[in-house]
Amino acid sequence: MDARREGEPTPMKNPTTVERKSDRELVVTRFFNAPPRIVFAAWTKPELLKQWWAPKSMGMSLLSCELDVRAGGSYRFEFGHADWEKPMTFFGRYLEVIPHSRLVWTNEESDGGAVTTVTFEEKAGKTLLVIHDLYPSKEALDANAGAEGAMPETFAQLDELLLTLGASV
Repeated sequence: MDARREGEPTPMKNPTTVERKSDRELVVTRFFNAPPRIVFAAWTKPELLKQWWAPKSMGMSLLSCELDVRAGGSYRFEFGHADWEKPMTFFGRYLEVIPHSRLVWTNEESDGGAVTTVTFEEKAGKTLLVIHDLYPSKEALDANAGAEGAMPETFAQLDELLLTLGASV
């Protein structure tokens, strides 16, 4: 049963499309019911990113989130789980940052890390978000296949956050 109060907005269910475009490329596409400046803020402000980035059904939590969102800046995420002996860390650097429009970063936690490009395009007051991951090899993409399945849930969590943000960002 939905715990929302009567009259509260409910998120529209936008599908998340995950496609392998080649042996090394993964593309995720999704519309969000908010303008690009708000969706971009949810990706670039640590206090917002921590609220939606880790899929809740997996029992993970984002323990720390450090973002220096500028070309040449870095990021570092530390995830925890009750079954893990120690936290899992993801890190890299931003190659390109165009506010409200584009982010490009490296994933340097392993030799198989992708270069990720995220675009935010306005479409009738909504945001078309496209994530393009380019891996160094087919094997590297195959090794990271588990992340593909988490994207719909993660983006549903982002939908919930966007409902609460409105024009406050």
